Amino acid sequence: MLSIALAGKPNAGKSTFYTAATLADVDVANYPFTTIDPNRGVATVRTECPCLDLDERCGNDRCRDGKRYVPIELIDVAGLVPGAHEGRGLGNQFLDELTNADAIVNVLDASGATNAEGEPVEPGSHDPVSDVEFIREELDLWLAGIIDRNWESIERKSRSPDFDIDEALAELLTGFGATEHDVAASLRALEYPEDPIQWTDEHREALATDVRERTKPIVLVANKADIADRETIDRLRAAAEYVVPATADGELALRRGAEAGVIEYDPGDPEFTIVGDLSDEQTAGLERIREVMDTYGGTGVQTALNTAVYDLLEHLTAFPVQNESKWTDGTGTVLPDAFLLPQGSTPKDLAFAVHTDIGEGYLHAVDARSKRKISDSYELDEGDVIKVVSTN
Repeated sequence: MLSIALAGKPNAGKSTFYTAATLADVDVANYPFTTIDPNRGVATVRTECPCLDLDERCGNDRCRDGKRYVPIELIDVAGLVPGAHEGRGLGNQFLDELTNADAIVNVLDASGATNAEGEPVEPGSHDPVSDVEFIREELDLWLAGIIDRNWESIERKSRSPDFDIDEALAELLTGFGATEHDVAASLRALEYPEDPIQWTDEHREALATDVRERTKPIVLVANKADIADRETIDRLRAAAEYVVPATADGELALRRGAEAGVIEYDPGDPEFTIVGDLSDEQTAGLERIREVMDTYGGTGVQTALNTAVYDLLEHLTAFPVQNESKWTDGTGTVLPDAFLLPQGSTPKDLAFAVHTDIGEGYLHAVDARSKRKISDSYELDEGDVIKVVSTN
């Protein structure tokens, strides 16, 4: 299962984002380090269900009238403060929690009500644009420190006649989630001395930044967009490539309202409908959320997760079936499973995702839409329905 980590300064709204995305109970408070141990839960990304091409909806628990929700792991890491890479505020411990994530959602307070240390201040008194590079810089400096502290071992290994710098650095950076392929790609992108003894701090810092960019891409969530001014949101959007305006409080209110049956709303919808009796105060609160949704196309919580998985990580959703005519598994369940795979994946990759035994016994695959056998080198598309034929 893909893993997405929530990171940011204290009081930016990470725990509220986490609660909204998972509906799990966690501590949410207006003081630093509300979260000490990371919270781990299941959130989802949203895509179109292939059942929209059928006469009836599939009825899967994770499908809501053709909106398919695919599980991912969501990790809420404690708030980071400046100097985290040096251990300030238990920073080393918290940064270490990010190493297991495939991508990072950096939640910042777009309203300017949280200062550089993550302390509450008067809204608008802190410029959130100054926080855009914070997580990126702390991660880069932390990783550069790890590389620097272990560089002597790389130098010793370089004296061996069969020394391979790709393998040596991959071994060092495995704990950060980097593969030998990632390291090789980074080295190809950089100008560096062949002899590790000649490397400088600048070389090691450049390697850390490039490896982090490849292994821990970041989407920025401009949270508290309901109380932030539009000009600030626009400046944040101009300051980074992937920026999603959001109201985690609004999303949490909508999900709880939907659970209570007083509104109709599915995560990621651009609007909601009030269907139950509400007080004037509750109605006014929902209307304020509606204004934000009208401005930004939703609350931003689902959009941020989708952006992390489908845009940053470049994944797609594939649906394996056993019966290519009815799109069912062996028990007759329609479109029972959905798998997130990297773009460029083949039917055999899907087979291994279903089960190692299925992959090892792979024979061929059938496109359930065309009912035709497809090439083993065929690259899967978003929403493909595939029958895998295996000896196992």
